[in-house]
Amino acid sequence: MEQRKRGRKRLGNNKRYHNVMLRFNDKEYDKLRLICESYHLDILERGTISPLLRRLVLQQEAEEKERLPDTSNLAYHINKIGNNINQLVKIAHHKNLRSPNSSLEPEIKRSNELLYTLLEITMELFTR
Repeated sequence: MEQRKRGRKRLGNNKRYHNVMLRFNDKEYDKLRLICESYHLDILERGTISPLLRRLVLQQEAEEKERLPDTSNLAYHINKIGNNINQLVKIAHHKNLRSPNSSLEPEIKRSNELLYTLLEITMELFTR
């Protein structure tokens, strides 16, 4: 007579090494409890929630969503432009000029146009 193996089934190559811990607030926990009840599972019984959540998560198709562009570099450059404008204004006040040098006016106007264009592009990216 063949002796039956006892104990836990061996996972072999399917061994799980990565641990994920979840915490729920009261409202979320109540929703989880209702999901468990719909599958006729006891939420307090050990070893029931992990397989359920694993099955629910892994059965769904992963959607590839468009990622928002990295705007940290953009914010850095806008900050630098603002610093340059502040330096120009400080020099103009230091020289006690009521209006900046005529050669600075086109530069300031162009920098304002560029800043406005950057803001339009940024707002367009975030409204998609």
